[in-house]
Amino acid sequence: MEPAEAEFLAEKELVTIPSLLPYSPLQFVFQGDLGPFNPGLPVEVPVWLAINLKQRQKCRLIPPEWMDVEKLEEIRDRERKEDTFTPMPSPYYMELTKLLLNYASDNIPKADEIRTLVKDTWDTRMAKLRLSADSFVRQQEVHAKLDNLTLMEINTTGTFLTQALDHMYKLRTNLQPGEGAHSQDF
Repeated sequence: MEPAEAEFLAEKELVTIPSLLPYSPLQFVFQGDLGPFNPGLPVEVPVWLAINLKQRQKCRLIPPEWMDVEKLEEIRDRERKEDTFTPMPSPYYMELTKLLLNYASDNIPKADEIRTLVKDTWDTRMAKLRLSADSFVRQQEVHAKLDNLTLMEINTTGTFLTQALDHMYKLRTNLQPGEGAHSQDF
């Protein structure tokens, strides 16, 4: 899966927007599955819709609760302290951060700090993933348990890891005496 596909899936996540401008024609188009759009009341909508409305200057976005400097510092610090992967605030934390900061950074307090904290968390998790993969390969394990990884994190290392395991399998089968010793794959 490509990063763009993971971003597409993230666009279905809900975000809160304050009510639309009163008497907006958009109010009537979206009423039903996504409403109701009542003046003065916030409503949850998919990220794709919130970004579209924001680009057309029809609303502003309210960032998710976890997109806060103090909460992200706690998440980053917990991730650094734990040996295993800790649960993330959203399965699409990286994609949502990218989307919301690209299209609505003016609605997100301390956007630059948030970008840095999410990147620090990502880097910590990627380092853990590399160490886990290295240990997995060195110890010649046959399975691994990788709880709390997000789709984007799995996709980042998935291709490399599967190719490495395939090469290891070929090397092992060629080095073992017995039936496979007479024929080799090149």
